[in-house]
Amino acid sequence: MTVFENVLTDRGSKYAVSGGPAGSKAEVQTLLKELKRNKKFAKATHNTWALLLPDGPLKGDDGEAGAGMVIVRMLERAQLENHLVIVTRWFGGTHLGGDRFRRVQDCVTHYLDQMEG
Repeated sequence: MTVFENVLTDRGSKYAVSGGPAGSKAEVQTLLKELKRNKKFAKATHNTWALLLPDGPLKGDDGEAGAGMVIVRMLERAQLENHLVIVTRWFGGTHLGGDRFRRVQDCVTHYLDQMEG
């Protein structure tokens, strides 16, 4: 699994993005568990994720309603199947409103750019 910490900060909320190859819900759970072995990630406010499988998307909002779908759309645009992307947020005390989706997009863009690089 690849992890990019401290990707961005917005009004106190900190973001990271990580991911790796996955082909099933069980593999998603394994990768999430692996990520959360790091106490910092286990204590995060949200670990939202998405994965495109040949038979459709899987996603998890982890309390950040709608964030999983944002990741799904970006994976669809990138045509990236069988690859889990997880956006982690540590809430900083200020609600970001709709900007939280822009931050999720920023994180996924960072991840995809690093993959291509």
